[in-house]
Amino acid sequence: MNTVELLLDPGTEDEVRHVWEHLAARGEPSQRHHSHPTNRPHLTLAAADVLTAAARQELRGVLEGLDCPAVLDGLVRFRGRTNVLAWRVRRVPGLLAVHAAVHDALLATGCEPDHPLLLPENWQPHITLGRSRRPAWNVPDDQLLPPGLHEPVHGRFVAARSYDSRTRTVTSLPAE
Repeated sequence: MNTVELLLDPGTEDEVRHVWEHLAARGEPSQRHHSHPTNRPHLTLAAADVLTAAARQELRGVLEGLDCPAVLDGLVRFRGRTNVLAWRVRRVPGLLAVHAAVHDALLATGCEPDHPLLLPENWQPHITLGRSRRPAWNVPDDQLLPPGLHEPVHGRFVAARSYDSRTRTVTSLPAE
């Protein structure tokens, strides 16, 4: 599987990493513990089995010069086989437009998006803070965020990448 992901400006990425550190210091599951070199704060827009050359070319037009609002506002928990704690990303018009354009580019080039939760009508934008196979984060939200981070964080999405789950590698988008 190949994803299309947005990356944050350096200051906002530092804020996310600060939360990772805070969770780890509390003994909570945190992305801080995920040591793979590709691990960094990101927002997943789409996933497809393969990103063809044609899809990458279409994505170039969508993602070139990316500068999109990123408003991190409140925590969200996803329960399932793997439990996830995430920072909710507001569905602002600029972000929704980029998300829709990425999906349109994939569909136009025959790269069928294959994750139903990433389709525009189902998408809940978020940045993962921690993952756990056991129950976790059983405290109020205000204890999970460091002091001073209880108001929305305003930043920008300024770059994009693709993660290949088969090779566990990333490629910048748009690629040269």
